[in-house]
Parts: sequence; C-alpha cells; structure tokens
Amino acid sequence: YGLQLTFYFIYLFIFYYLFLYLLLLCVHGGGGYYWESNPYYKNNCIRRKKRVPQTQFAEMFLHSIPVLQWAKHFSPVEYQRLSHYGGAHGWGILNSSLAILNTPANRLMFDDWENGAHRSECIRCAVVGNGGILNGSRKGKEIDEHDYVFRVNGAALTGFENDVGSRTSFYTFSTNTMRNSMRSYARVGYRGPPISKETRYIFLPDHDRDYILMKAASTHTAIDQGPERSKNPPTYFGEDVTVEKFKIYHPDFIRYLRNRFLHSNLLKTGARRIYRPSTGAVMLLAAIHTCDQVDAYGFMTPDYTLYSDHYYDKQRRAVRFFANHDMRMEMRLWQELHNAGLINLFMRQ
Repeated sequence: YGLQLTFYFIYLFIFYYLFLYLLLLCVHGGGGYYWESNPYYKNNCIRRKKRVPQTQFAEMFLHSIPVLQWAKHFSPVEYQRLSHYGGAHGWGILNSSLAILNTPANRLMFDDWENGAHRSECIRCAVVGNGGILNGSRKGKEIDEHDYVFRVNGAALTGFENDVGSRTSFYTFSTNTMRNSMRSYARVGYRGPPISKETRYIFLPDHDRDYILMKAASTHTAIDQGPERSKNPPTYFGEDVTVEKFKIYHPDFIRYLRNRFLHSNLLKTGARRIYRPSTGAVMLLAAIHTCDQVDAYGFMTPDYTLYSDHYYDKQRRAVRFFANHDMRMEMRLWQELHNAGLINLFMRQ
C-alpha cells in the first residue's frame, strides 16, 4: 500500500508541474488564458511594425495569440483547459486528429511564402466575403493580383470572375457551413470547396465532425460516424489532397476574437450558447493577424440595404440576420478597422 501511495504522489507531482509549465506558455486575457506562440511569418515588412500600436486597437491585440492549432497543442492537460469551453471556443472531446497536423504547412499560414516570386517584402491579402456589394463591381482582376486570396463558405466563382476573381489561396469553413452552402447554392454553381494547387483549407472547428472530416480527408479513409458517414473517403478537397493542405483555427483564437473584438450583447441573451463570430469574421480577423496588408471585399457596409444578400443571387434577396452571429456589430468593427488604417474595406458609398 505504501508503494502505491508513493507512486500516486509522484504522478500527482509530475502532473502538477506539467500543468504549471503549460500555464506559463499561456497568456492571460479577457475571457481566460490563451496559448502563447508567434503566429506571424517573420519578414522585413515595415507596415506591420507600425500599424497596430498607433491605433485604438493597440490594447485589444494579443500579438502572441496562436491563429492555428496543430500537433504541438495536443495534450491531456490542454484538453482539461479547453474542455471547459463549448463549440468553436474549446474542445468537446479529446480528439487525436490534431496529431496528424505535424508539418510546417499545418502550423504556418503562409507556408509557401519563401518559395514564391513575390514583388515586395509585405504579404498582401485580399479577403473576399460573399456580399452582394460585389455584384457588378469588376474587382476580380484587382483581387487576383494579391499575394494571397481568402474566401469563405459558398464562394461560387464560375461566371463571377469579373467581380470576385478566380484564385483561392485559403478557404475558410466549418463542415456544417460547407455542407449547408453545397445545398443552398448549388443553383448558382457552388459544388463544394475550390480545388487548385495553391488552395489551402482552414477548418473553423465548430464541432467534433470538423476534426473527423479533416482526419479522414487527410488520410483518405472513410468516415464511420456522424452526418458525413460514408463507405468511401471524402473527396470534397480532391482525390489527391495531402495533409499539408489542411489548417485549423485554434479555439483560443476564436474565443479571443469573441471576447476582445466581438463581445456582443447576444451573450447576455438566450443565444449566448450558440453565439460566435461569423465564419467570414474569423477569416478577416485571421488575415489581419497574419497579413501585412489586408484588402477586404464583399463585407457588410452601412448601405447594405442597397444590395442583395450575396453577389451570386439571381434574384434580389434582403440580407438575413441570425441569432448565432451579430452582423451589425461586425459591420461596425469593419468600419472602425478601416478608419484606423488596419484594413482597406471596399465600399461603394
């Protein structure tokens, strides 16, 4: 009995100090502790170093917040910390899927920057929402001329290239929003995520099914549980997709965005359990945290009633609002970021 008790205290001692070590790797901010790392690609761009400290957003930004999660972040201790948060803000189950994200391409946003023939030292990003303001804008060529192009959810491109361009460097989605987009926007030609040599896929992990789909697609294995269950491996991302193509947002990053940038009054209502920043908002704020120059297109502006909900709508549809997002608050944030010079927001008025 004495020997068992000794081993018990040894294990307890080890666990305690491992917990303290991980805690030291975290930074405290509004809404709890966040993992601390450096998400930026290191380059010599002067613009990044000057921009944020000179604005009213200086105190809101945590420059060490991890935008992406990968194999390094997977541990039982981290699970204990993140299991306290639901949905996209934490980990619902201890999922081994993260263990396969163990390449530099999974942890770096711009994993191919050093191999590209770029014209400047600054990373220039076009972040493209699906708003109706882009219909007839003829911004396609301008969008495609950026170093990287971010897109989201039902990003239908065929037939709309003059307005929205044709390139996709990063496609942000959750399994749920992707599947819903495939059902809702098939009529305008959206069949699934864009597939090209340059395209990377960034999961917004709303649910266990995002980790499950990511692992199945990466390993070319069938899914044996959940709504995506099938006999064959998923082919949403092409039949020859590799694990290097996949990235996944860190729950700390999404919770940090909610707590510091988009702390909506919806959190005081019955909708607090389902509220989170919209998928497009996470995409745009991720770009702000990683790119040197951000040009935003197709996001809501104060004159949104003049435009249809989406640029690809065949008939005019009013913008719809749902309880799980605060789109008006996001619209105000885009205006503030534009006025602060942190983004260039495409507007018509």
